[in-house]
Amino acid sequence: MSTSGHGHSHAPGVAAGRAGARHVGRLWWAFGLISVFFVVEVVGGLLSNSLALLSDAAHMLTDLVGLGMALAAIHVASRAATRTDRTFGLYRLEILAALANAVLLLGVGVYVLAEAVLRVRDPEAIESGLMLVLALGGLAVNVIAMFLLRQGASESLNVKGAYLEVLADLLASVGVVVAAVIVGVTGWEYADPLIAGLIGVFIFPRTVRLGAQALRVLVQAAPPEIDVDAMRADLGLLPGVVDVHDLHVWTLTSDMEVASAHLMVRVGTDSHAVLDQARDMLGEHYNVHHATLQIEPDDHRGCDEVNW
Repeated sequence: MSTSGHGHSHAPGVAAGRAGARHVGRLWWAFGLISVFFVVEVVGGLLSNSLALLSDAAHMLTDLVGLGMALAAIHVASRAATRTDRTFGLYRLEILAALANAVLLLGVGVYVLAEAVLRVRDPEAIESGLMLVLALGGLAVNVIAMFLLRQGASESLNVKGAYLEVLADLLASVGVVVAAVIVGVTGWEYADPLIAGLIGVFIFPRTVRLGAQALRVLVQAAPPEIDVDAMRADLGLLPGVVDVHDLHVWTLTSDMEVASAHLMVRVGTDSHAVLDQARDMLGEHYNVHHATLQIEPDDHRGCDEVNW
């Protein structure tokens, strides 16, 4: 017996699976703002000959790609499944987009570091005034984009990926402002490639964190905030339950945790009551609202044998 019937809902985590879709308008606003200023920074970086400014533009490019993938993934994942072989629809595309973001950020970080080393060896003249004006503009754009994405970042891994990129870009813009001031006041042109290198280094930790989160979902590991042993114990404490086996917990997509388990009950136990209590407990204590639960009488044999 599963969670079908007896007043149970079967929309596969619609509310949870569409966490990112609730913020699609803000994503579009952020995408538009950053698109315009990305072009401005590329042109300004070339005119001012500033590697730091160009590295900030590269950050903005990753922001754009990240936001674009977030929008595409949310659009596709929000569509109902139209094929019987896609039993969970396309929700997992959101996680694939987050992993692609992490790979892209890693590539940008390597490029910026390599270019910074070349510039330190052979520094070039920089137009610090133009560099400062554009850096301040980039800072303002990132502050606005962060404000737009902040709420969605707490609900969707993919929106969180875009938010983290914008946050890093904001800090990068601060670094470019500092570099422009140093070059303008002191004439020390090494500040530009050094700040650019720091911006590149800053990319790596957040890239690793985002990639690790996405990979954890893709390998179907239990969510870090869920204690599987405690869940097993709580299910075993339900009235009438004598054994819990074949328990699995994983994340389908952002804010959509899934579980399955076999619950063995004493002969004569009301299986409907056990099912309702298990469902309520999983939802209230573990935030798992999509569970497939098989109820078995304790005189049944064979279901606890796992062959894989």
